[in-house]
Amino acid sequence: MGIIALLDAIGSKDPDFMAGLLNQLGNAGSLGTTVSESMLNFLLSVVKGIEPRDQVEAMLAAQMAVTHNALMTFARRLAHVENIPQQDSAERAFNKLGRTFTAQVEALKRYRSNGEQRVTVQHVNVNDGGKAIVGDIHQGGGVPSKTQDQPHAQVAYAPGITMPRAFETVGEALPVASSAGI
Repeated sequence: MGIIALLDAIGSKDPDFMAGLLNQLGNAGSLGTTVSESMLNFLLSVVKGIEPRDQVEAMLAAQMAVTHNALMTFARRLAHVENIPQQDSAERAFNKLGRTFTAQVEALKRYRSNGEQRVTVQHVNVNDGGKAIVGDIHQGGGVPSKTQDQPHAQVAYAPGITMPRAFETVGEALPVASSAGI
């Protein structure tokens, strides 16, 4: 029964894959030559929490668990440095691990979405003499807009901003960004 629960936790039906992944997690979470049962349980819990759907996701989840563990190790080291070289070393490792973890999260997101990107195109009509802003509009004072979670463009009145009409922009040259002034 325990093997079935472990296989379910890692999103696989292959006991050889499970044994290998548990061995790798145990090695990565060990202190010296002794495997820490509590650390292995923690790392496996992280993998289970990600809910891998297949072996690729399970491997990525295991990498994420180990990366997070190492990140926390360097956070502790950074908090207890005794000299500048220790601080520099711990800070570099901490930053690299943080970026790696973020990249792993993005990789999992891309893998799960099959690389699909969604773009919503909608039309907004502005009558002659009208003014509008198209985009995410947020009210000031930290109060979220009622329509903030809606997946469409919002139009709001904006005094002093005139949107060009089609006949005003036809044939006019648009400014081109240049790196010459940098």
